Amino acid sequence: MIEVEADIKLDQAFLARLKEAERYAVERTAYALLDDLKLSGTMPLDTGFLQNDSTFVEVKDFVFRIISSTPYARRLYFNPQFNFRTDKNPLAGGRWFDPYLPGHAKGDFIPNTFAHFLKEKLGG
Repeated sequence: MIEVEADIKLDQAFLARLKEAERYAVERTAYALLDDLKLSGTMPLDTGFLQNDSTFVEVKDFVFRIISSTPYARRLYFNPQFNFRTDKNPLAGGRWFDPYLPGHAKGDFIPNTFAHFLKEKLGG
């Protein structure tokens, strides 16, 4: 049997810097996702109220949410079979966050964006 003694000293200043960098990266990733979502032309768009005025980012405890506060957002999101207008947003349809799920077209957007902003904040 081998016994090992180790003395571990954590760099508290670096841990504080890392925590701040994580907070920064989460917030910037949330806004980048919202911007990319708007630019992708996948949200239903008639007057622009859903996409531009009532969809916003909320960040709390290192978790972000993109919230659409209109009463009809849920109905549109979960019913991709609706006949959505495509004259303003050519790819408009329901379930507009699906491309950002793992295994989908933009499945690496969130982790790659987070890594980019974390690296940026840590100066690497």
